[in-house]
Amino acid sequence: MNIQVRKLSLKDYNHLIESMTQAYGGVGGVWTRNHIKDLITLFPDGQLCVAVDGRVVACALAIIIDSHKTDITDPYREIIAGGTFSTHDPEGDVLYGIEIFVHPEFRDLRLGRRLYDARKELCEHWNLKGILVGGRLPKYHEYAGELTPRQYIEKVKLKEIYDPALTFQLANDFHVKKILKNYLPGDTESLEYATLLEWNNIYYEPKTRSASPTKQTIRLGLVQWQMRTFQHVEAFYEQVEFFVDAVSGYGADFVLFPEFFNTPLMEPYNHLPTTEAMRELAKLTEDTKQQIQRLAVSYNVNIIAGSMPFLGEGNRLYNVSYLCQRNGRTDEYRKVHITPNETRYYGMYGGDQVRVFDTDCGKVGILICYDVEFPELGRILADQGLQILFVPFLTDTQNGYTRVRNCAQARAIENECYVAIAGSVGNLPKVNNMDIQYAQSAVFTPSDFAFPTNAVKAEATPNAEMVLVVDVDLNLLKELNRYGTVQNLTDRRRDLYRVSLIK
Repeated sequence: MNIQVRKLSLKDYNHLIESMTQAYGGVGGVWTRNHIKDLITLFPDGQLCVAVDGRVVACALAIIIDSHKTDITDPYREIIAGGTFSTHDPEGDVLYGIEIFVHPEFRDLRLGRRLYDARKELCEHWNLKGILVGGRLPKYHEYAGELTPRQYIEKVKLKEIYDPALTFQLANDFHVKKILKNYLPGDTESLEYATLLEWNNIYYEPKTRSASPTKQTIRLGLVQWQMRTFQHVEAFYEQVEFFVDAVSGYGADFVLFPEFFNTPLMEPYNHLPTTEAMRELAKLTEDTKQQIQRLAVSYNVNIIAGSMPFLGEGNRLYNVSYLCQRNGRTDEYRKVHITPNETRYYGMYGGDQVRVFDTDCGKVGILICYDVEFPELGRILADQGLQILFVPFLTDTQNGYTRVRNCAQARAIENECYVAIAGSVGNLPKVNNMDIQYAQSAVFTPSDFAFPTNAVKAEATPNAEMVLVVDVDLNLLKELNRYGTVQNLTDRRRDLYRVSLIK
């Protein structure tokens, strides 16, 4: 047996009509040769069939409509313009399925699923919002005396009733938008009721189809920074530029530096109390931010500038990370959760803003070290559309690193996103409270078939200065969110609990 999914040809007409007649059992009319000719002429890509040993035994016909110009709640005959198909719009945004059937002798081959898959591929190829179809309810007549159409549909959704058409469509990720009346005259099985069903294209980009699509494979560069002393601040900037240059040379979209990676510049203030020394370092933050923003533009890479001390309102000291985008924009995130060490030695305050940032490579978030150990923050960012979470961290012991690592990996799994962590290594004996460092930078993924079995995309060598360059695919996140083995974000019991910002 030879099974082939292909475009429909006018030469297939006789087989098509024979199969359609058998599929509908005489209910409703059949398409004329002129109908099929018109459809193939208007939109050849949208007319699909399955041939078994050269004989067409299943078919799916479609047009493109403009959802802004067409009322999708109109009767079926109006949407297809009475069979003239003048509503077809090559510049429209929705694929409208006007027909799908399978010859009853071949239904055990699951040919309908092949046609639905082909339609989805077509929708993605044409960058359309989704697919709309009308669906009969062939078993409804058996329950009409006790159930309304709405009640019937709900029971089919709950799998309490099997409907050969609706059950199949729901299994193919369609959802019911509306109940249609007088859909197919003479359909006594459905009592002329039907459903308007929709499938959403998760890859749809709201731009013209001629525009270049948004980049979906993102390259991350993680800098595992060696703590070292610098004779002057220019030497520090040179070391930062060295890594930016190296990572951008690999075509990276993001560079991530660690938390407090500029603390070697505290050495001249080592004679001061640690609180005062950190405040002196904070005086360099504005210039450092500007230098790194300049590098982001000149090297065409988005830079998460680790974190640095910042003197804010009321002369309060904050731990701040800057997202320096390659388009010249700078965004700021202030560490929310301050560790006991930061409070005791530096007198730092926590920030009060938690939000994602829009970039040319998707929606990203920043949590600094201790922040990632609080799952509420990651969930709030996920609700804002987070795709990649960056975590600059600083840990002195392996215990502290383990906390950051394991919590970061949990955030990736529970929030269906990528999480990149970068830390510092080595020793800094001439700076108080910064003596030793331990780190193993890494990129974590969700845990499902499309990702590594251990949910670790890549990891650096522990305690060695290096860069880690990693590609992540945003399309996989979209697929996971909709089709994953488990769907953490979708399956939350919002009727029972919720996590939200107070401010």
